[in-house]
Amino acid sequence: MQAKWRDASGAAISHAAIMARAARADAVLLGERHDRPDHHLWQAYVVAGLAAHRPVVVGFEMFPARLNAVLAEWVNGELDEAAFLEKAEWGTVWGFDADLYMPIFRLCRALGLPMAGLNVPRALVRAVGESGWDGIEPADRAGLTPAAPSPMAYRQFIFDLTGGGRPDRKAQSAADPAFDRFIRAQEVWDRAFATHIVQAKADHPDALVVGIIGMGHLQFGGGVGFQLGTLGLQDSLALLPVAEGDAMPAPGAADGVCLLPRLPPQG
Repeated sequence: MQAKWRDASGAAISHAAIMARAARADAVLLGERHDRPDHHLWQAYVVAGLAAHRPVVVGFEMFPARLNAVLAEWVNGELDEAAFLEKAEWGTVWGFDADLYMPIFRLCRALGLPMAGLNVPRALVRAVGESGWDGIEPADRAGLTPAAPSPMAYRQFIFDLTGGGRPDRKAQSAADPAFDRFIRAQEVWDRAFATHIVQAKADHPDALVVGIIGMGHLQFGGGVGFQLGTLGLQDSLALLPVAEGDAMPAPGAADGVCLLPRLPPQG
């Protein structure tokens, strides 16, 4: 059965057409829910398809950039799986079941696709959320510049995603200044992922950079794609998976949505 895709407007688009468009981009951002095996298998299939078109570098939210040397050791065949996960501090820096992600890691190793960490220390995210960038010493900014303020559609999406206007919340709208602290923290991650994608592109100028990133960072014209644009990398696509029975993202949420058959229960 062929993959079924919808474009940004919600109209049907062929698998061949969207893959050809993605292969021409500077960066392709593949969303996920972290605990969904079907999402990670889809990501692996898309990476493999894009790698048939041109060189690919795969960036991962799951690893901080400081572990790039370990990722290179894995791709180069210098570590077995257990040693890789231990040396990459998997249980500390991420913690979701590694088996969810191993198909993508094994694919990168099999095809010789460079891997790059996209993340930064959580302490920086918390500190910027609390104090803003002005409260962070330049030496403690992990090489990041302050995030560009997010568009309102993205703020609204994050506000709704995190509970909307519940009576017990201090912030009662996406525009409420009381929501700024939360959105500042979200933007640190967005800026970090974008900054490291730009660096991966600079390190591999002829390659397409594919980001493996939680879908909450990719939607409604904001998040990583928006920050990439402010950093000068204009041609990026955000692609999302959605399984049968799951709610479809609203039109405009992403550049493409792939409709997946639901996997049977595990075990």
